[in-house]
Amino acid sequence: MKLISAVKNRLSAQRRTVRLAGMFFAGTLSLSAIALIVGTYLSTQPIPENLYSPATETTKNTYMDRYGQRLNITYENDWNEHDLIRLHDIPEFLQNAFIQSEDKRFYSHGGVDWLARLNAAWQNLMAGRIVRGASTISEQVVRMLHPRPRSFWSRWVEGFEASDLEERFSKVEIFEFYLNQVPYKARRRGVVQAANYYFGRDISTLNDKEMLALAVLVRSPRWLDPEKQLANLDRSIDDLLTRLDLESNHLESIQALRLELHQNDIPYDLSHFIRYASTTASVQAMEKGSIHTTIDIELQEKVQQILDNRLDRLARYRVQNAAALVVDHETNEILAWTVGYAGKDKKAFNQIDTVTTPRQPGSALKPLVYASAIRKGWTAATMLDDSPQEESVGLGMHTYHNYSRDHYGPISLREALGNSLNIPAVRAIQFVGPGEFLTFLYDLGIESLSGHPNVYGDGLALGNGEVTLFELVQAYTVMARMGDFKPLSFIQGEHSQTTSYRVLSEDIASLIADIMSDPAAREKEFGWDSVLNFPHQTAVKTGTSSDYRDAWSVGFNDRYTVGVWMGNLDYTEMNEVTGSSGPSFVLRSVFNELNKHREVRPLYLSNNLEKQRVCIETGMPATDSCESRDEWFIRGTSPVATETASETVRIRKPSKGLLMAMDPRIPDDSEYFEFALNNIANVESVKWYINDELVATTSKPNYNWQLSKGEFRTKAEVTITGEAEPVVTEEVEYRVN
Repeated sequence: MKLISAVKNRLSAQRRTVRLAGMFFAGTLSLSAIALIVGTYLSTQPIPENLYSPATETTKNTYMDRYGQRLNITYENDWNEHDLIRLHDIPEFLQNAFIQSEDKRFYSHGGVDWLARLNAAWQNLMAGRIVRGASTISEQVVRMLHPRPRSFWSRWVEGFEASDLEERFSKVEIFEFYLNQVPYKARRRGVVQAANYYFGRDISTLNDKEMLALAVLVRSPRWLDPEKQLANLDRSIDDLLTRLDLESNHLESIQALRLELHQNDIPYDLSHFIRYASTTASVQAMEKGSIHTTIDIELQEKVQQILDNRLDRLARYRVQNAAALVVDHETNEILAWTVGYAGKDKKAFNQIDTVTTPRQPGSALKPLVYASAIRKGWTAATMLDDSPQEESVGLGMHTYHNYSRDHYGPISLREALGNSLNIPAVRAIQFVGPGEFLTFLYDLGIESLSGHPNVYGDGLALGNGEVTLFELVQAYTVMARMGDFKPLSFIQGEHSQTTSYRVLSEDIASLIADIMSDPAAREKEFGWDSVLNFPHQTAVKTGTSSDYRDAWSVGFNDRYTVGVWMGNLDYTEMNEVTGSSGPSFVLRSVFNELNKHREVRPLYLSNNLEKQRVCIETGMPATDSCESRDEWFIRGTSPVATETASETVRIRKPSKGLLMAMDPRIPDDSEYFEFALNNIANVESVKWYINDELVATTSKPNYNWQLSKGEFRTKAEVTITGEAEPVVTEEVEYRVN
């Protein structure tokens, strides 16, 4: 009985152990199931309301021209935003190839192909490694929307998300998104970008073998790379062919085809403009992803060709670099932003944006100098003395000459500007003052000239500072816009959001434009057959810097303002290439393009200008005893009251801020510096003061002062015949080391 009792007790204990083990196992399963459910719930991400909503997260913007054509192609974004195609526009053969290659039961499953998964699991088990994934197209779309590390857990979660995807979107929507976003090599996405990358053609022009290549390349763009792994790609294509239901003759024709690779990128290079735009565009514009600019790509390409052809012709004259900027000054929109040889290999410095690179403008600033002088009372008939003259440049002295080395004596402002004479321009800036002129240039948007007026001195009239082509063209649009300044714009619609302000009167702007477009005004230096005499009235000015390092040509007609620069960015000299012989030919050709297919109007002439007959030699009202011509005057100004430049008494030497150094080779008591007044007539006597002390009285407008070291202030008291009171000049400060 004891034995039976012991056996019963052991059996009872075993049953309790089994029950406890069963309960533990069931609990463990329950906990695992709960953990699986919770883990799946936490890992699953919601499907977006719009499949393309993630594509709004732009890394790099795409720039469009004014008509919607792309200026750049960027593949730095995570999504294909622009090369999108509707499913019904994709060849049916390509659609079938993708279905057979990637998901042959796509139209029958609900997001997960369980049969394919089981088959893949068996193959992976037999191979001892993962050789097949069996992801459906829906699961691949989920992987694009929610990237995760490749793992069994990711595959598990993707299945649930794929089911959600198919509940929210139709098969057509899913398949269309997939074909537009499936990743390829070199960050290309979608079949359109892939067709252009591999074959250089539109998807509608691909042959059957090329379409098969696109279908299999998505599996492994690197392993099947047609450039490096063509044999692997051919095998994959042949394998896919065996799974397609094709007639034998069709199959054979496909097998006979060869893959011809050809990449097709945009033929133009606007990287310089895009770089400028990307650093200058407003935050609101940059947030849009696609930026619609004011560039006219057709015009841009023509200007590029014109500029490059001119550079080719001037290569033997040691010209390497150039730039052109075209603006519609009615709206102040930039139409073309062209850098010489942009995008071409083995061209010197063509990666530098010459539109925004500061260079010396030479005589291209002279119209602005004379505009300033007219603001202060001069007229187009004001007579200026064109004779050799020594003046200050910065902290030194310089003897000025005209480009031709010819001098014409008394000459009107009109002819001085038209012939681009240097000495009258220096007299003009002396009348205006370098400081006042520099302020005027700032009002015109020229910010590169950031030095003190003493840094430039009178040489500013001849372009001894550096400005950019962008700034110079923008300044010329002020004259073209009848005196209104408005910033240049490059984003469509932004010109209407910027306000303008008046810098010049309409009368002065109109008068300067009339002079710049007058062939007779430039006849002395440029001749009657000048390249600057355009078929339609165009205000033109050239500029050439010292030693032929820069050549400019800028002009405007009734609607467009164009600027061209040529030179060498390494500052080497060109072989005597001037503004007339280099960039003016480009300027003329560009205006010919702009004027095609439109009626060109004359330049605007202010109603406040009136024509009078004046003597050529004096600028005074015409008489029977003088040769005369017509001249325009702003109403209220009179040739009789016109003040000549020589009537303003001032000290010409020393100049303001002049820095001199004593020569150790010359004895101190033999070292002199000449004080001199500007050219004035009928001087009876001049009293010279240094630091408020009278040091000499002369009967001529000059005095030889014995040099000594120190800081000095000089003024002169000038007695002029016929004047009741002597004239005291402005005080000039200078230093001797």
